[in-house]
Amino acid sequence: MKRVICMLAFFFSFFGNAQNNALFEQGKQQYNNDKFQEAITNWNKIIDAGEHSADLYFNIANAHYKLNHIGPSIYYYEKALQLSPSDDEILNNLAFAQNATIDAIEPLPKTFFAKWDEELSSFLTYEGWAWVTAISALLFTVLFLGYYFAGYATRKRLFFVSSMLCIIVFLLAFSMSFRNYGKHINDRPAIVFAESTEVKSEAKMKSETAFTLHEGTKVQVVAEDGDWKRIELADGKDGWIPASDLKQL
Repeated sequence: MKRVICMLAFFFSFFGNAQNNALFEQGKQQYNNDKFQEAITNWNKIIDAGEHSADLYFNIANAHYKLNHIGPSIYYYEKALQLSPSDDEILNNLAFAQNATIDAIEPLPKTFFAKWDEELSSFLTYEGWAWVTAISALLFTVLFLGYYFAGYATRKRLFFVSSMLCIIVFLLAFSMSFRNYGKHINDRPAIVFAESTEVKSEAKMKSETAFTLHEGTKVQVVAEDGDWKRIELADGKDGWIPASDLKQL
């Protein structure tokens, strides 16, 4: 019975992949024939089937850009970038799409220390820093035992200095891992899909308008209240926006 179930699962998986590949190639053909909406429809069927890839999102973004759908194009370029962060082609096309947006958001200036800290923390993911934490802790234990049992003063000094360096790396890596995990949990980017939307000072339609945003602007969702989301911009501005005007990444 188990063998039959495995064979059926393999068959459906193989059939599904073949169907998705056919849809992807059909979408590419439609794109080349300037049938951008038809291509998007086929590629969205692949997403609905549960398959995700940087190439798929990238092609959907390109099709939306050709249709002058700025918000969706930026959204799918960002989705592609999440799966392939260092892809130059995705970064380049995303920059073109962002240049077509109306809102010019200037990020808050950062001090030298803040920039250095951000570069260092982004060197590894929180999982990578967690591995460095574990390895440095293990090395410290081994080196400290070497210091404790070493018979010669020179060896003791070498083991002691090495173990202290491991402690410094441990503390740094632990701090970076903890902070990167917090950033990962709190990172809730979204793209404005509405052509124009008023950002309110409260989660009420009748409240005062703080400022206006336009399609394609990237924001951070920091809170929710029913059908409203509180968003924050890179320049520090914040306010409430109808959830229907956004699409979270």
